[in-house]
Order: sequence, then C-alpha cells, then structure tokens
Amino acid sequence: MTGEVLGVVNKVLMGKAEPFTRRETFSGIDKHEVSGRVMLESMGFIGDEQGDLRVHGGIEKAVHLYPYEHYALWREELGALDLLRAPGAFGENLSTTGVNEDTICIGDRVRIGETVLEVSQGRQPCWKLNDRFDVPDMAMRLQNTLRTGWYFRVLEAGTIGSGDEIILENRPWPEWPMSRVAALFYQGVLDPKLLNEALTLPLVSSWRKVINKRLTLNCIEDWSPRMDGPAF
Repeated sequence: MTGEVLGVVNKVLMGKAEPFTRRETFSGIDKHEVSGRVMLESMGFIGDEQGDLRVHGGIEKAVHLYPYEHYALWREELGALDLLRAPGAFGENLSTTGVNEDTICIGDRVRIGETVLEVSQGRQPCWKLNDRFDVPDMAMRLQNTLRTGWYFRVLEAGTIGSGDEIILENRPWPEWPMSRVAALFYQGVLDPKLLNEALTLPLVSSWRKVINKRLTLNCIEDWSPRMDGPAF
C-alpha cells in the first residue's frame, strides 16, 4: 500500500481574512485558485489567512482538503448554486479528486509535491457555512453526511501545485478511515468500548477532550454554539 496514489490535487486555493456577513466577524473562507507552485510551511500556505485563529488555522489545521467529487452531490441536494460552480465553496486549500473520507485514514502520511503531510483531524462544520451558502442548516448537513473534508499537519515543508499526486507513505491506523472517525463524533457515539478504542488514535487534544467528557458524563456535547454561532 505504501507508494499508492490516492488521488490528485486539482487546485490550490487561498484567501484573505475579510469581514464576513452581518455578524461583525472575519473569515478567510472565501478562497480562490492560485497559479503555479505555492509554498507550504508548518502553519499553512504562505499568503493564506484565517479570520478567527482561536478555531481555525494553526499547526493541526495547516491545510484543509475537500474532495471535489462532493460538489456534484451538493448540487443534487441544493440545486445549481453559483457557489458550487467552482472549488473553494467550503474554504478548502486543496481541491482534489480520487480520495475521500472513506479512503484516507487518521494519521495517514502522504507526499504531495515537495511536502509530507499527516492527517490530523476532520473538519468541524460551523455556522459560517450556513451564512456562506445562505442555507440555515448547511453546517449540520455537512456533519450528517460526513462529507466534511479533513485537515493535515505539515511534517515536511515545500511547494504544492495543481497536478501533484497524493501518494501514501504510511498508514498506521487502517481500521480508522476519516468517515469512521467523523461518525464517532458526529453520530453521537457513547459506546465506552468504541470511545476507549478511539483514545488509542493520534487525536488532537480537543477531540480527545470530547471523548473523555463523553466517557465521564455519558452524554453528547452541545453542538449549538458551533452550529448556530453568535446572534445577528
């Protein structure tokens, strides 16, 4: 399996932090294709920005990948929205084909261009998607379908460009594709056996905290602040 080509990068996208909707906040979700090869360092692509650094960006969320195949499914569900005519609708840095949440696993190490990246966590959809799409439950739709995309941390910096293959270098947890990890969190799993098994994975601290709370309290955390956001 090592050396397997999982997919290919179609576009690299970046954006600037700008005022966002009526909620008096900033966001870098409006990302657009950039040409040529782009330098990726530990905190993300040089020139890319995030609006709220408390919950976006950083070492564990340096790169967001979203499979372009999902766009056709969203057009079937939402109609021919202008936002879905080209990659970047979901604020992704890498738009790809050939790889999705079922075919990549937590902790996978992949080579893309000059870089080596490691799958760090899935995306946690938030209210900004609701506002961006003008669909009140868009964040929940992503969560329920498990079509969230995922983040990488950067192990080796370098450049990435369109046409680069996504080559698997190591897969230490083949039983845990990102779709299974997402289902554990977003389908409200409380089974202690599964939760304890998940604690053996290389989860980021915030996700590990969620699992420990579920084990302690035997209840699902409140998603409403993330889904609904601040009042208008």
